[in-house]
Amino acid sequence: MTEPIELHTERLLLRTWRPEDLPAYIALSADPEVMHYFPEPQSAARTEASYARIQAHFAEHGFGLWALERKDDGAFIGFTGLGHMGFEAHFSPAVEIGWRLARAHWGQGYSSEAARAALACGFERLGLAQVVAYTAVDNAPSRRVMEAIGMHRDPADDFDHPDLPAGHWLRRHVLYRLYRDEWVAR
Repeated sequence: MTEPIELHTERLLLRTWRPEDLPAYIALSADPEVMHYFPEPQSAARTEASYARIQAHFAEHGFGLWALERKDDGAFIGFTGLGHMGFEAHFSPAVEIGWRLARAHWGQGYSSEAARAALACGFERLGLAQVVAYTAVDNAPSRRVMEAIGMHRDPADDFDHPDLPAGHWLRRHVLYRLYRDEWVAR
């Protein structure tokens, strides 16, 4: 087992998950607005399985999708982090960055703030050569975060998500990347 990494930003603690986070995570993943760019909101059982996978990733790698806790009040507001991709694509194997926040915390810069901390960890502590991010073509909010944290897109890298059937409105995905050399040069 690898000792889990914990990260701090001005307003946030990026930490491993606690059992008491699970009810808020279940509510977050069941919210139709939060899950708009996913095939469907997640059931409690699917969210519990996701929680178990997150815990297993931390146990194996020492990093993962960190629970986001606001420093001012200790509230769990979602997650941001790094993880090994769960499917094969033309750009795999790769480590991806992702985030999901409760609606009450949208539009306050938390996603970008936490994502920058995750990228710093990935490049400076973990020695990753690159980090990728992907989302449905229409997911403008996540694409804005990807661009705000310095990631870039080559339309030639866009792809059809293999877990979604042909014709599904979310199947086409955009791929963003950031390389360690670009991060260091900033």
